[in-house]
Amino acid sequence: MTDRKAVVTWIELYERAWRTAGTEMLAELFTDDASYRMSPYEQPARGLEAIGQLWERERVGSDEGFEMHHDVIAVDGDTAVARIEVDYATGAEYRDLWIIRFDLDGRCREFEEWPFWPGQPLSAEKRGR
Repeated sequence: MTDRKAVVTWIELYERAWRTAGTEMLAELFTDDASYRMSPYEQPARGLEAIGQLWERERVGSDEGFEMHHDVIAVDGDTAVARIEVDYATGAEYRDLWIIRFDLDGRCREFEEWPFWPGQPLSAEKRGR
């Protein structure tokens, strides 16, 4: 079981880890065998080593300029859903929904991101399918 306060604490630790050089803090966030999906249709990175490689590949660096805001939408048992808004210094912006499933110790065992950004097609039809 988790609660809103624990989810907010986890999200704040996630942001702090993203802003910190290296990937050592991932062990505080994720279980050793956690899965991390950058979108619902992507194959997940599995395990701390793979998640660390994904983070190092995706982030610009610990000094990357951005502001992150979050709102916990729902908590049910071991699962939480949060809306994340990120505004980058470059002008890029994203709104994500995160589905986070927690282990008994409060670390994430399954992370799934649903990313959205301005101009993103709303359906496959609009992408020419």
